[in-house]
Amino acid sequence: MQKRVVIVGAGFGGLAAAKGLVGAPVDVTLIDRTNHHLFQPLLYQVATAALNPSDIAAATRSLFAPRDNVRVLMDEVQAIDSAAQKVKTSESGELPFDYLILATGADYSFFGNDQWAEHAAVVKTMEDALSIRERLLAAFEQAEKEPDPAERARLLTCVVVGGGPTGVEMAGAIAELGRTSLVADYRYIKLDEIRIVLVEAGPRILTAFEPGQSEQALKALGNLGVEVQLAASVSNIDDRGVTIGDRLIPAANVIWSAGTKARPSAAWIDAAAARNGSIIVEPDCSVPGQPTIFAIGDGASYQDTDGKALPGLAPVAKQQGRYVAKLIRARLAGAPLPGPFKYRNWGMMAVVGRSKAVADFGSIKLSGFVAWLTWSLVHLMLLIDFRSRSSVYLAWSYAWFTRDRIARLLTRKSVPNFQTPSAQEKRI
Repeated sequence: MQKRVVIVGAGFGGLAAAKGLVGAPVDVTLIDRTNHHLFQPLLYQVATAALNPSDIAAATRSLFAPRDNVRVLMDEVQAIDSAAQKVKTSESGELPFDYLILATGADYSFFGNDQWAEHAAVVKTMEDALSIRERLLAAFEQAEKEPDPAERARLLTCVVVGGGPTGVEMAGAIAELGRTSLVADYRYIKLDEIRIVLVEAGPRILTAFEPGQSEQALKALGNLGVEVQLAASVSNIDDRGVTIGDRLIPAANVIWSAGTKARPSAAWIDAAAARNGSIIVEPDCSVPGQPTIFAIGDGASYQDTDGKALPGLAPVAKQQGRYVAKLIRARLAGAPLPGPFKYRNWGMMAVVGRSKAVADFGSIKLSGFVAWLTWSLVHLMLLIDFRSRSSVYLAWSYAWFTRDRIARLLTRKSVPNFQTPSAQEKRI
């Protein structure tokens, strides 16, 4: 009987592991809560109407041939019995395994203020992105007919919390959406009414980059009309907006990108976890004391040679997925095992609106148009298939030449209600 490998999560790490085991003498089961693989680095562009959902997602089972040894299940893991080597799911029952790969990813963390989640959107899933897109577009529709200046100002204000790459890219994209694509379509909305605020608790944005590149990104955001508030700690988020200290920024839309935490896979297998909940793993990505269970990607805390935990980036997850697949193949064949996992850092990039980006490739630092072009080419090549690359290239080309966005449709009959209780009272 062939060995059985169960992979939980069809993100970058899980998909890389599954592809690495295609053709191996094992039965692979890939479990995910959705039926698609999502290219998360471009999710913010769906949220800001630059791309359609199908541009950055592909049905997971379509990535494997029918005769491959990979079975794809759309299901949700409820628990794991490590001793009995079984994964318990909500619909498929118990799935036995000889090897288990946990690639469960991460969620956003509100640093103990979970009540803020009711009023602040996050960008982790396709549903998140579409919800943000709907709210941004609906806010403009409502502002067009809003007679109260204060309420109009609140509707046309968006606050992005977190000055990392996700927050910077989101703030820049929203500014371009509002100040170039949308403002021209509305008769009664003026350019100076649109306010995009990026809030960062630290002294600068993009702290993983060099200070000079952070300054370049800050200047690029300013040119887009984004108001950046540094050393600004959020004290509250509610239906009125965001409070920094004791100062309220009234805003109809708040987007949170300030911190992440691992999904609760450590509790499933009773494993030691880091502060963010990720599973502390051995140099071969296995769980201490459980050599047939591996954790990779955002759900794993891996100490690099310099003693620092690897960042939660797609390249880390993909490289770990390929490594674990190679390790399992070697074990099955009785071949020499590969040495400890070593992450090859290809660099970091962040785009800041139209034709502006920063890139850090170690000894090579890029900024401006060259960095933006490099970012575009790299992301095109990282997309899952030729169809996605073609559609994204066409959408970007159209947006670059026309400054327009292709996906600005509100498809629901009812749009979000942005009115605060006080605004509702005024109308009664």
